[in-house]
Order: sequence, then structure tokens, then C-alpha cells
Amino acid sequence: MAKRYSPEFKERASRMVEDHQRVHACSKWRAAEAVASKLGASSHTVYGWLKRTRQVNDQSSTSDDEPAEAQKRIAALEAEVLELRRANEILKSASAFFAKGARPSHHEMIRFIDEHRNRFGVELICRVMDEADGGFITSRGYRAAKARIRSARALKDGLLIPEIQRIHAANYGVYGVRKMWHAMRREGWEIGRDQTARLMRAAGVEGAVRGRRPRTTVAAPVPDHRPDLVERNFKAPAPGRLWVADITYVRTVAGFVYTAFVTDAYSRRIVGWATRSTMTTEALSLEALEHALATAKRQEDAQLVHHSDRGSQYVAIAYTDKLADHGIRPSVGTVGDSYDNALAESVNGLYKTELIYSQPAWASLTEVEFATMNWVHWWNTARLHENLGQQTPAEVESAYYEQRTESAPKSRN
Repeated sequence: MAKRYSPEFKERASRMVEDHQRVHACSKWRAAEAVASKLGASSHTVYGWLKRTRQVNDQSSTSDDEPAEAQKRIAALEAEVLELRRANEILKSASAFFAKGARPSHHEMIRFIDEHRNRFGVELICRVMDEADGGFITSRGYRAAKARIRSARALKDGLLIPEIQRIHAANYGVYGVRKMWHAMRREGWEIGRDQTARLMRAAGVEGAVRGRRPRTTVAAPVPDHRPDLVERNFKAPAPGRLWVADITYVRTVAGFVYTAFVTDAYSRRIVGWATRSTMTTEALSLEALEHALATAKRQEDAQLVHHSDRGSQYVAIAYTDKLADHGIRPSVGTVGDSYDNALAESVNGLYKTELIYSQPAWASLTEVEFATMNWVHWWNTARLHENLGQQTPAEVESAYYEQRTESAPKSRN
């Protein structure tokens, strides 16, 4: 059966393709492929939405067939801007690294290059730093210093510290010692937990700590007689048996924006989400539910329960009708008790800790929405979850369906 996507979903996908193209300076097709994989839709379908959206919104848009010379000039300018941006990033990193203000020692120069060489390259760091403040070590001097014989422990630390920094940065800088230890072992490194803690201190990285979370539930003005079918038991026997939903908010320079998530309790996979400037049912919670219905796998013979708090967005007629149309049983927790929707609250808290609090301010809805799309994709496909035995939601679901296929009776010819 062909999937039906709402006009809002198509518009959001087209907008995020344009954001991806702008941020990563890639082609429309590459951007459509990246966004489609994260939204659970076909690349050709998303690309088609983008073309139709551009035709409607901008009839006078310029043709993609730009002259070759113009493309070359643009590429040269982009390369020059990238080079200047990298030089500026090196100087910013040096300003934070050499915070004391005095001229750095020979050892500190080497340590600075060690920490940033994978990002910028030795030659570029040495050239930029020498041009900004003469007397910095040359690339040849750095390699001569690194060629000196070091102890076995120092040599191993030199290999592990950059790897710890890479893995920590690739996972939104949120992994603590325990998750970093498992992540390093998954990468093939034989490393102990205490050794991981020591190297994390040497690398200057640490895990994120969750703080307080504001309340966003607005009780419905009408009685809600739906039962609590979960009763704080957020364990499901298979994917597509229990979904939990909740809403959180994000402060931006332009005002508040709100994000709604729908999460599968079995695999902890976020099956649907939406970010909007309003908390109304049609614009936020219903769009997240429609995303889940369009992209999540469901077993035809299995009963699915949808659990939420008693917020007005989930009591609305449009929302309950949508659940009924798809044969989903509604379930709600007790008023004012966050433990009755603890799994959804946990997802919201991690979203705020791992993504929203990672930068001091967000500019707009568009910026939050684009970052949320990438975070959800990372959450589903790369983030290690302690409750899943340090596996990803994608791995857990894949293992379930593989086991189900193997255990299914084979048809006889």
C-alpha cells in the first residue's frame, strides 16, 4: 500500500532539503538523499516534492544550468571562504587553548597541534599561527619533535586520545565514561573503563549532565476517560506495540518553538517528530503522529497502544480520530505525574541535554528543526542506549526482524 504524506510533511521535507543544501554546499539531489534517509521517505519522492515546491514558490528562479565559467568562479570563491573560515577557527581554538596570554611553550605548541591536526592539518595550523604571531613552531619542527622516541604508554595514549575526541564529537559531545568505554570497544579498541576515564580527562572531554526540565503539559478542559493501559510498564514485546508521545519546548531568539516526539518503546526509536512555533494539535502533535504512521513499521496482526499525558493536544478530536482510523488504542497517564509517561519524558530530557543545551542560543524555528532532524537520525542509527545493551535502535529492530524471519515456518514446494 502506497504511503500517503500530508502537505505539511512534504513542505517540511522540501524546506529541510534546502537547509541541508545551504549548510553542506551540495547538490539538490545529494541533499534530497540525505534528508530522505532521515525522514524515512524515498529520495526520488523527496526530490520531486522539492521541485514542485520551488516551481510554486519561485517561478523566476534561475536555471541550474549555469555557465561553466560562473561555476568555476563560484567554486574558487567558496574555496577561498572555506580557507579563511578554517584559519579563523584555528585562531579561535588557539585563543581558548592558550588562555593565559603568555607565549606558549614548545610542549604546549605540540599539544595544540596534536589536538587539532585531524581537523585542520599540521601545515595549515603552523602557517596560520606563525602569520598571526611569529615564533610558532614550524611543521618540520613539529614532526622532528614527534619523531623522538616515546614510552609505550605515551605512544598508545597518542593513538587513543584523538580517537576519543573524534567519537565524543561525533556523538554530540554527550558521552560519559561508560558510553565512551562501550563506544571505543565497538570501534575495536581494547581499552579498560578506568583507562577510558583517564584518557577522557587528558583529552578534555566529559559527558553531558541532565538538568531540570520545564513543564509543557496543558490539561484539557474536558473530561478524559481514556484508561492507563501502560501503568508505568514501558516494556514492549516487539516493535509497533507501544508508542509514547510528549511535547517539549525550545527558546530561540525569535521566540518559543515546540517539538513533539513519538517513540517506540521496544527499540527506543523515534518514529515520528515535528517542530513548530505553536503547540496546537494540527500543527504539532498530529504532524508527529502522521510522520510515525507514514514511516514506522507495523505488524498487521498486532495491537498498537499510543500512550501520552493528558495534555489538550492529545485529547483533541482530530488526534483521537486519527488513532481510531488506524486501529490504535489510546492510553494516558495520571494528571501531573511525570512517572506515568517516564519514557517520553526521558527522550525529551536527552533531547534538551544532548542537542538544545549544546549551544547558548538558537536563532529560529528553521535552525532548531534542521538540527532536530539530524539529532533524531543520530539517535536512531548511531547513539548507544544503555537500556538496549549499548546498541542502537536500528540494530535492535534489525535483530528482531531477522530473528522473526529465521523462526518463521518455511513454505514447502
